[in-house]
Amino acid sequence: MSDQKVEIRNPKALLFSLCFVLMFSVMNGTMFNIAIPDIAEAFDLMPSEVSWVMTGYIMVYAVGALVYGKLTDSISLKTLITFGLLVFSVGSLLGFVAPNYAVVLIARMIQAIGGSMIPAIAFIAPIRYYPNERGKVLGIIASVMAFASGIGPILGGMIAGFLSWQFLFLTSALIVVTLPFLRANLPDEKTEWVKIDYLGGGLVAGFIVSSLMGITLEQVWSFGVAIVLLVLVILRMKWARHPFIPPHLFKNSRYGVTLMVSFIAVACLFGLMFSVPIMLRDVYSLTTLQIGIAMFPGAMSAALIGRKGGKLVDQKGSRTIFLVSLLLLLAGFLIVSTTVGTHPVILSVSLIFPMLCFPLVQASGADILANILSKSETGVGMGVFNLLNFVSGALSGALVGKALDLYRPEHPINPLGISGSGSVYSNVFIIFMTLILIGFVLFKTLHKENSIQEAESS
Repeated sequence: MSDQKVEIRNPKALLFSLCFVLMFSVMNGTMFNIAIPDIAEAFDLMPSEVSWVMTGYIMVYAVGALVYGKLTDSISLKTLITFGLLVFSVGSLLGFVAPNYAVVLIARMIQAIGGSMIPAIAFIAPIRYYPNERGKVLGIIASVMAFASGIGPILGGMIAGFLSWQFLFLTSALIVVTLPFLRANLPDEKTEWVKIDYLGGGLVAGFIVSSLMGITLEQVWSFGVAIVLLVLVILRMKWARHPFIPPHLFKNSRYGVTLMVSFIAVACLFGLMFSVPIMLRDVYSLTTLQIGIAMFPGAMSAALIGRKGGKLVDQKGSRTIFLVSLLLLLAGFLIVSTTVGTHPVILSVSLIFPMLCFPLVQASGADILANILSKSETGVGMGVFNLLNFVSGALSGALVGKALDLYRPEHPINPLGISGSGSVYSNVFIIFMTLILIGFVLFKTLHKENSIQEAESS
């Protein structure tokens, strides 16, 4: 796209529409977690079969987020969002009337093809259209994602409980009502068709899918395929004239270390969101609705802190806020680890501390990357950022799930923790705390060194 400054008619209306559509997109993923047992019962499916409702969706969604990110560098956001929302709505309506499980899966894949456009554009739009308030807008976007992740299971449980799981698809289809508002407020930008490395994109997609299959389905052969495809991706990046992912992105050490530490932080946050519902059922025997209520304060705190945190990114600098958010996240995991086994209300309050860090980490990390990337590479650079977010969620969920299956200690590592059935969860949160500490040290050390080098060279 052209580097010329773009004017938008109504910035507030555009931001509201983006947040609304993003909330529906994120909830669409979390709502279906609740409905998986109902879908399995409806079609008499084994757990391995019904898991494709989520696994297949995640795979297509992850690939799509990267592809759409690449396309935003050449195609107008108005065109992309129109295509994405229409496709998503078609998939939602198809799922609502699906007569069998095969059609349900097809509907979910179509949803993912359209819906994966949303996070790509949600992170590109603040960078492109709100340059003077980028941190604040990114904070709002991240807080909406965190809030939707928390409220999705509650809403999904209510819809599936009072109506049926089919109505989750119908609820998702309502996202199309935002299209007129988005089209009215998005600027008319010229589409600059450029040559796209389809072979390189296909290799990247194959690597992502095979990696996610290995992670989520525990298929060893998938990792072998992923390694082969990764080698081919690297060779293609070196040999292609216009590679799908420019290799010099990863030669920038600031970009690389920010991606790596952000990946660690988001993986730990997704691991928290994955393990807490299981813990509340396992340790406290709470119902689905009670689990949602227990997690609601944390989700609400994330929603409330997002805008303020985004302003701080603009005022104090993204690097400073990123480091502070890592320290807060570290302390939050320690608090949760210590309160596992206490009264559910105490645990619910303790969850606020790590969950409110979600928008801070996302907003400051995205702003750091936006400062590093050139305008012509913002789309693909942020696409890789979104891709790693999805991969981190799949990886942390698989690893935590395996740990819960195999590891049942009687006493926690945390000397302040409570012994009993919650010990394994306390230990998981201590491990997350340790990973965040490692990430903090890496970022503070490597980013500082880069800053010094740049100062000396300027």
